[in-house]
Amino acid sequence: MSWGTELWDQFDNLEKHTQWGIDILEKYIKFVKERTEIELSYAKQLRNLSKKYQPKKNSKEEEEYRYTACKAFLSTLNEMNDYAGQHEVISENMTSQITVELARYVQELKQERKSHFHDGRKAQQHIETCWKQLESSKRRFERDCKEADRAQQYFEKMDADINVTKADVEKARQQAQMRHQMAEDSKADYSSILQKFNHEQHEYYHTHIPNIFQKIQEMEERRIVRIGESVKTYAELDRQVIPIIGKCLDGIVKAAESIDPKNDSQLAIEAYKSGFEPPGDIEFEDYTQPMKRTVSDNSLSNSRGEGKSELKFGGKSKGKLWPFIKKNKSPKQQKEPLSHRFNEFMTSKPKIHCFRSLKRGTQSLCFHKELMKRTIGKPTYAFEARDYVLSLKLGATPEDFSNLPPEQRRKKLQQKVDELNKEIQKEMDQRDAITKMKDVYLKNPQMGDPASLDHKLAEVSQNIEKLRLEAQKFEAWLAEAEGRLPARSEQARRQSGMYDAQSPPAVNSCAQDRESSPDGSYTEERSQESEGKVLAADFDDEFDDEETLPAIGTCKALYTFEGQNEGTISVVEGETLYVIEEDKGDGWTRIRRNGDEEGYVPTSYVEVYLDKNAKGAKTYI
Repeated sequence: MSWGTELWDQFDNLEKHTQWGIDILEKYIKFVKERTEIELSYAKQLRNLSKKYQPKKNSKEEEEYRYTACKAFLSTLNEMNDYAGQHEVISENMTSQITVELARYVQELKQERKSHFHDGRKAQQHIETCWKQLESSKRRFERDCKEADRAQQYFEKMDADINVTKADVEKARQQAQMRHQMAEDSKADYSSILQKFNHEQHEYYHTHIPNIFQKIQEMEERRIVRIGESVKTYAELDRQVIPIIGKCLDGIVKAAESIDPKNDSQLAIEAYKSGFEPPGDIEFEDYTQPMKRTVSDNSLSNSRGEGKSELKFGGKSKGKLWPFIKKNKSPKQQKEPLSHRFNEFMTSKPKIHCFRSLKRGTQSLCFHKELMKRTIGKPTYAFEARDYVLSLKLGATPEDFSNLPPEQRRKKLQQKVDELNKEIQKEMDQRDAITKMKDVYLKNPQMGDPASLDHKLAEVSQNIEKLRLEAQKFEAWLAEAEGRLPARSEQARRQSGMYDAQSPPAVNSCAQDRESSPDGSYTEERSQESEGKVLAADFDDEFDDEETLPAIGTCKALYTFEGQNEGTISVVEGETLYVIEEDKGDGWTRIRRNGDEEGYVPTSYVEVYLDKNAKGAKTYI
């Protein structure tokens, strides 16, 4: 089966057929190219989808992914990202192994086809030229034969005519002979050209055209084979990524199987457990007795009474001046500070049922309004009340997380301690690296100046010391939250938070006094009449007369400090003063000048020399 023998007369049809084959190949290339674009677009959409649902860094969503169900979803997102990558691989491989290769092959195929059909047209033109020569010699031979025949007839006519001269007869005879000779020459030429044409025609139909058509057939068969190979490659490229895609799907299945509802339930307990005890039973209130009401254990008055009893027998911290508030020296009856009343009110044991929470919002607002109204004309109480209300509205978070329930506070403090320990370890590694570099410089001075690292080493050491002090502070709060140390008074915690935050100091201080109930609302419910009585009793109180504290050491001012806020005192560099209360971890030290002028200065501004024999003094490490 050969095109050269079977299709020897179908030159034009073969030309159309081969052009159609190239068009089919280009159509397939276009198909694969569009498939690669679809794969890229699909991969891009998958990546965007995965990125869209990824948890945002340093957000609440990131904390939610501690749960196994959320972890499974996150694993699904990551696997889908890898899944998209495999589609990108498909696109890249199809582009490089199919599209590019076939495009180059098409150009080569077009050149080869053009060359073959050029040879075919050249052979056609040659045989047509031979045919024209044959036709020309044939017509000339025919014409000469007719001329010779006419000349012969004319000679015979002249020869038979007795009236014609002998000379005319001879002339006619010569003319006939010449025409006969021309006919013979034309015959010989025609015969020669005919033989040549037959030879060329035999070569054309049995040699040239079969060879050319055979080459065209081979070219077309190679094109068909190449299309088949490309289709196979197309499938193989898809099959190559199936194992990896299978692994991605297996990863999703494994993530689904790792979901543990019990573990998620435990994480929910750890995340939301407050540590409070459930409310107790409500006692029966007997209204049969006139003008008398049995007060339940969870009433406000009982809670206040218990709070006062604790303060009375537990011992109140004397001599601690609340920063930025003037010291009250008026000789009035000693009464509890307003902050203690607030703390007793806010931290009393919750025993209110859930249906009462519907009234708390209105009562809280009335409480704030009455608080501000009752403190007009009393600067000290107005200052506390205003900042307390602002702290509730602004949602200020104290540094020791005292606004959180016990269990949540412990977790936050533990997290903060861990973070500080990591920072300390990082700084220590940096210090060790600088120390090693300094040793290298000492051994090899040409590598660098060891003194150039002293400043950096001192800076790192200072950072380590600051971080250690900060860690000690949070460890103390953590120990308090875990019950390993006695809890500080609410006033001390408020002052500590005030000094540390300082922006704004009054708002943060009052916010730290508040410990909310598990549902975030006040724990007592009183009628408006009872609230008015309690507020009237509370806001008429004055600050306690401060006892003069003994000096526990001396200090020397390292820098000049302008005490512009109430409760602070100005010092001059080099001045020596008495220390009457050391730094409680809040960054402030209480000092005295000339026996009666007292106030707070930043601990970093003075160098303290404590008397070890003094009561309350302790040694700093």
